[in-house]
Amino acid sequence: MKRPPSARKKLGLVSATGIVVSSMVGAGVFTTSGYALADLGEPSVVLLAWMTAGLIAVCGAIGYGELARLFQESGGEYLFLSRTIHPAAGFLAGCVSLLAGFTGAIAFAATALESYSGLSGKDFPLPAGSVAMMAVLLATMMHLFHVRGGALVQNAMVLAKFLLLFIFLSVAIWNYPAHWPGLSRQAEPITHVFSLSAFCMSLVWISLSYCGFNASVYVASEIEQTERNVPRSLLAGTALVCLFYLALNFVFLLAPTRVQIAGQEQVAVIAARTVGGNWLAELIRWTVIVSLFTSVSVMIMTGPRVYAKMAEDGLMPRWLRFQENAPRRAILMQAVLAIIVIYVSTLKQLLSYLGFTLSLSSALTVSSLFWLRSRVGQSRWIRPAAFVYVFSTLAVAGLAASRSPWEVGFGLLTILSGLLLYWLVRGSR
Repeated sequence: MKRPPSARKKLGLVSATGIVVSSMVGAGVFTTSGYALADLGEPSVVLLAWMTAGLIAVCGAIGYGELARLFQESGGEYLFLSRTIHPAAGFLAGCVSLLAGFTGAIAFAATALESYSGLSGKDFPLPAGSVAMMAVLLATMMHLFHVRGGALVQNAMVLAKFLLLFIFLSVAIWNYPAHWPGLSRQAEPITHVFSLSAFCMSLVWISLSYCGFNASVYVASEIEQTERNVPRSLLAGTALVCLFYLALNFVFLLAPTRVQIAGQEQVAVIAARTVGGNWLAELIRWTVIVSLFTSVSVMIMTGPRVYAKMAEDGLMPRWLRFQENAPRRAILMQAVLAIIVIYVSTLKQLLSYLGFTLSLSSALTVSSLFWLRSRVGQSRWIRPAAFVYVFSTLAVAGLAASRSPWEVGFGLLTILSGLLLYWLVRGSR
């Protein structure tokens, strides 16, 4: 017998906020700034780019929070677009979530985790992809049977992640300025004139580090006091992560010299070794591993809720619906799909594909607020925030399209396939 939604409300505000934080803090913050510094030249400009992307994410959190207040069910973009624009738009968003938003993103985080772990390759007998697949299977077992138990483990790992980051920041501040050679302007040959196009291109990569600000909407029907706690979790989690990103990048960009980190992927490890030696660099490596696993875990938890909602509406097979406290079959399907993508794709291909496809989906979702003129008017700042997010996100997606045409082509193919599949499903019904 199917339980009513109220019987499944197992998550409080802290757990909901933890879901948002876990979804956002991944590999991007530890790697992106080196590439951005090579393009922009000045640490202050890179910090400005992180701040700009953070403000865009906050605007997105405000928009998603208002939609969650109006539609207090799990389902995310699928639910919002189905109820506001057209069921076809919702089905399309559900397909994007299935292929890119969760399956592709899980594969990306798990593959990056394997790269940081160093447990596969020449020095280890494990075949490529095996560590990533094991991370997916472990996260699947965490969330397969008990919602609250999986959430408690998730919360503990989020706290551990922030504790490690706090230790890193404390050591960096303690050793300031003696172990901050980047503060000296000597022997710094990198000079750049500010370029708006380069700044916007850096936003393309940085914005991926803020993906996940909307994570708690996917489990909205399982969150206590949905109307109040979901918007609060989105705003609080996004604001907290923005502050952490700025603090971390302040150290990453100013502690080492620009020559050391410009164009480098392991900018966090380089900065940690500069301010604290090899032990701090190793601590940062484990922080990245924990961050990536929590990203895998939270997406294994949230993604199947979208498919369960679509199954309840008759747009996916009925066997994907909730079984007692969790959509177990949907979780297993999600794990299988992620493992397949891990086997057939690379990090770079996934990064460009995800950036473009998810940008279009989230921009369309927040734009649905403009269709709700009679229902959205309680707060004057909701519409301006929604406009800023939609305009900025589409601009970033356009820049991504100009730089990665093949991956963008796959993104457009995903969208067209979703529309075609919708009409086939509707026709069969």
